[in-house]
Amino acid sequence: VKPSGVFATDGFVRDKLFHGMRLTSYSALKEQLGDMTVLLCFGSSRPEVLENIKRISSEQELLAPDVPVYGGGLFNSEYVNCNRERLLWVYSHLADDISRRTFENTVNFKLSGKPEYLYRCEVPQDEPYNSFLALGKAENYLDLGAYNGDTVLEFAARVKDYESITAVEPDKKSFKKLTANTAALENITLINACIGEKSGIAEFSAHKGRGSVGTGEDCRMISVDTLNSDFSFIKADVEGSEVQMIKGAENTILRFRSKMQIACYHRTGDLTDIPQAVCKIRDDYSIYMRHFPGLPAWDINYYFI
Repeated sequence: VKPSGVFATDGFVRDKLFHGMRLTSYSALKEQLGDMTVLLCFGSSRPEVLENIKRISSEQELLAPDVPVYGGGLFNSEYVNCNRERLLWVYSHLADDISRRTFENTVNFKLSGKPEYLYRCEVPQDEPYNSFLALGKAENYLDLGAYNGDTVLEFAARVKDYESITAVEPDKKSFKKLTANTAALENITLINACIGEKSGIAEFSAHKGRGSVGTGEDCRMISVDTLNSDFSFIKADVEGSEVQMIKGAENTILRFRSKMQIACYHRTGDLTDIPQAVCKIRDDYSIYMRHFPGLPAWDINYYFI
């Protein structure tokens, strides 16, 4: 289907071309075309952006096509048919109604591209902390994919009497921001490295954003087990390397049964591969799933408690 035009949010239109089409505004295209199908070609969790998307979707058919952030393969009907038993296995192991509702709506969103499925299951970001993610004193926190320190600061604000924080971030620019933003925290160790199944060297592109591990400069790679610490809570958002991270944390998971928050939106197979990788190591976790406000389905996490 040949697109009829491309638009940015009113007020952000610039004199640019996108795939040979002049960038215009929604209001201009609406006046020109009337009814249309709008495809969302970016992601955001900013409230004002999401409100604008909802406004447009109240006037037009709006779809957010689901494509993997990293790796190949589409989450389509063929994929679901081939992986039906694995998907049902995960669904049957989820711990509460919100998790099951999140799983159902995530699958329906991926198959349809309709944002309303994600609206039906979104929760505020503090919901896990207020329901099942009980963090007490003397927590040893490991943040994998610490970015600029936002999740480290969130943890430190919630857990005043933590014992230690270890934050791992491969991107050099983000690592500098991480270092600056967490300078006031005590008992924190910062590591500029990739995370994976084994220690060694990986290729890393500092300009790819999501899905950064791939091509580019060399990056030191470490596994969780090499850090040799009794981490009580692990957060992992490692751009498609989550399963490798789990394999590299096998001994840590076995010994300490760490609570874990693991992003499950990078690869097509994440919905099944991540919980099955964890349960292969230990089968005594309660598994929760939560989606925070944002489009497309980029902020969905499994929690292993």
